[in-house]
Amino acid sequence: MNNNLLFDFTVDKAKQTVFITREFDAELSLVWDAFTKPELLDQWVAPKPWSSRTKYMDFKVGGQRFYAMVSPEGLERWAIQKYTSINPKTNFKYFNAFADKDENLELPGSEWDLTFEEQNARPDDPVGRGTTIVKITIYNESLARMDKMIEMGFQQGYMASMTNLENLLSTLSQR
Repeated sequence: MNNNLLFDFTVDKAKQTVFITREFDAELSLVWDAFTKPELLDQWVAPKPWSSRTKYMDFKVGGQRFYAMVSPEGLERWAIQKYTSINPKTNFKYFNAFADKDENLELPGSEWDLTFEEQNARPDDPVGRGTTIVKITIYNESLARMDKMIEMGFQQGYMASMTNLENLLSTLSQR
């Protein structure tokens, strides 16, 4: 496992935006799948001891993912992602909002823009794989919503989720 991977998390309150850049020691197609397939998403997206449970996901423009973050006590915090743009293996965008169990949105929400880029193969890798950089921009419709997310521990939770993803990718890469 490469311990020198890029990870940057920046909050720009003036722009109501969070910028995340994360490098993974895995090929692009595997990282893309981890972000776009529910059976993989549910393995990493929730910071432990929470878990993620996707009720349904239709990864296409106009489709959506309806899922819950589930606490160890069984508390469910539902959210909906509505896909607005998909460019396979390079970028996808979605609108994200909390919801109740009946899919009623709790607005305002946020707009997520995820870009994927594979870097050249590393000479120290005997298989010749490169790394993949994921850049995530999260624009919040309101500063109050963004402040609430940050206060609820979004940064720590997302950083923990990224570690979960790194571990999952390491396991999947060895198969």
